[in-house]
Amino acid sequence: QAHLVESGGSTVQAGGSLRLSCVDSGRTVSEQIMGWFRQPPGTEREFVGAVTWQDITYYTDSLKGRFTISRDNAKNAVYLQMNSLKPDDTAVYYCAATVPFARGTPRRERDYPYWGQGTQVTVSS
Repeated sequence: QAHLVESGGSTVQAGGSLRLSCVDSGRTVSEQIMGWFRQPPGTEREFVGAVTWQDITYYTDSLKGRFTISRDNAKNAVYLQMNSLKPDDTAVYYCAATVPFARGTPRRERDYPYWGQGTQVTVSS
């Protein structure tokens, strides 16, 4: 069983940067597709981006260039670097994982059976 724990959420001013971390204590991150999702207040959870077990990263179009996902195999962790933050980026951010060696570039919640508890990011104007 994957056990995902996110950290790094905080309150930051608009224009600032933040890096979120996700450690998997149950499985090997380099064998899964590790995704990041977010849920702004009062809205549905949405896909942010992911890194595949083949080390391919992909993002939702609106966040390309500001958000970057990376992976540290030695720490069995993935990271979400967020730059030029805007108040609209305020959300609970979740880390999620697929089954090992999943195919393709999934973007739907239902493609990720394993989830962390989420970490709050608040961007003040």
